[in-house]
Amino acid sequence: MLTVSADDTARALEFGALIPALREGLARGATAPPRHHHSVGEEATLLLMPSWQGDLLGVKLVNVFPANRARGLPALSSAYVLASAETGEHLAVIDGDELTRRRTVATSALASSYLARPDSRVLLVVGAGHIGSLAAQAHAAVLGIETVLVHNRSRPAASELVDRLRASGLDASVVGDLDAAVPEADVITCATLATSPVIRGGLLRPGTHLDLVGSFRPDMREADAECLSRGTVFVDSEIALTESGDLAGFDPAAVAATLPQLCRGEAPGRRDDTQITVFKAVGTAVADLAAAELAYRRAAA
Repeated sequence: MLTVSADDTARALEFGALIPALREGLARGATAPPRHHHSVGEEATLLLMPSWQGDLLGVKLVNVFPANRARGLPALSSAYVLASAETGEHLAVIDGDELTRRRTVATSALASSYLARPDSRVLLVVGAGHIGSLAAQAHAAVLGIETVLVHNRSRPAASELVDRLRASGLDASVVGDLDAAVPEADVITCATLATSPVIRGGLLRPGTHLDLVGSFRPDMREADAECLSRGTVFVDSEIALTESGDLAGFDPAAVAATLPQLCRGEAPGRRDDTQITVFKAVGTAVADLAAAELAYRRAAA
């Protein structure tokens, strides 16, 4: 059985290969039962995310131990176990943290390829943490991004990310006033742990694409109600309607399409240059399986 480290996973899942693999995997589809939530003691949680399609079967195991912060350890640890769907033979254990990180921003970028204006040049990244720090690279793989604005609660973290982006050849700068930066952006991607809105819909310029990554619980929210009322809303899956506070109370019938429908050409994406589009993702086991298959094939080659 192959063991794919975090570094090997990152190399295998470079965005030029990962985004097309996600497009193909989401268009094809897979069997993905609801994710399993199991309490471990009073605070910890074990999450299981299974999926299978064709000759592959996979499950992501995620351990969430909030008390680890006091120990100076990561609160989240995950691994992806890939097996043959024909024999059950285990094929690989892949670093789940890096797979999830890259799958998350690549899913956002894939959605942006359908929903952002083709002439989008300015990207605003809100949140410079583990996920947000990769958002610019992913979006630059599908759009002609020239300028990246970075906003983060901790200015030093934003400055560190800006330095890395500049070293990669992007024009990047820190912005302290988020409200002032919102109207300047063609694409806004949010990857925060906010529990109250950080993006005000009244500030969105016509033609903006808003990508919401952070909220994965009903008590978390990054965008206010005006973002949704002004925008055309798309989701990675219907699960987002129940799991994310961004969509609390939102009419399911008002969702324009899911990302798999966009990938299959079953629904249109952006209609014109003035439309405001909103994409909300919470992550799916189908996308995990597509990423795991790519990581396995490339690491085993």
